[in-house]
Amino acid sequence: MQIAVLGTGAMGFPMARRLCEAGHAVHAWNRTRAKVEPLAAFGARVHGDAASALREAEAVVCMLESGPVIEDVLFRQRAAEALRPGALFLSMASIQPREARDHAARLAERGVAQLDAPVSGGTGGAENGSLVIMVGGKPADFGRAQPLFRVFGRATHVGPHGSGQLAKLANQMIVGITIGAVAEALLLCAKGGADMAKVREAITGGFADSRILQVHGGRMVERDFAPRAKVAIQLKDMRNALATAEEVGFEAPVTALFERLYAQAAEHGLDDLDHSGLFVELASRNGLT
Repeated sequence: MQIAVLGTGAMGFPMARRLCEAGHAVHAWNRTRAKVEPLAAFGARVHGDAASALREAEAVVCMLESGPVIEDVLFRQRAAEALRPGALFLSMASIQPREARDHAARLAERGVAQLDAPVSGGTGGAENGSLVIMVGGKPADFGRAQPLFRVFGRATHVGPHGSGQLAKLANQMIVGITIGAVAEALLLCAKGGADMAKVREAITGGFADSRILQVHGGRMVERDFAPRAKVAIQLKDMRNALATAEEVGFEAPVTALFERLYAQAAEHGLDDLDHSGLFVELASRNGLT
């Protein structure tokens, strides 16, 4: 297939590379050209503007960083006008559900089908093709997209337009809140004189065990906060969750608390750390280095 990839950052680049390796003709564009040029070595055609990348596309994988950026590129800069009727637009970045619904309606006016299909699994999942993909949109379009989704991981259709983004918000609420719970619990143990690594080992296999305890808890024990998913991205997702909750009249006090914690971590210069770096914020509050 002729596939355009918009956005080749930490997630978009390995996803585009996997498409190249799967034999697809990839047309790649990124706002910062230096981030897209290495894809040429894998056979991708690098474009200088988004419209040029979209012009021949049968399908589009969009990993631009936010709803407003997608809005700007597609509609204000008018790149969407280059899309062929019948093309399939896969909006795979995390944006607000209302943005996904709005983009779907505007693309439909041009005869372009859209699926909101955000992913979970981080850069590791993007590299090895084990992403979890939550998809909103028409079932028929979900069927059309399956060959591409299989390149990236496992996809589940969860409802109409916007539902994929709702599922991703649920995912990010659970991830962000659980990171905070693990960090706070391990730091309490450290403050009281216990060995954090041994505590983590001791509760493995019990009801408190989770992928967050294993993966992010491991990063906390090892003080490895190299960014896979950044504090800044986690904060964006928490704010999207709260905005969506307000739209539908839902009270989310736990998410609101953690939005404030991630915001304070960002204010203290931790925004480029891995989101497990909330540990650093909580450690600093408690006089632990």
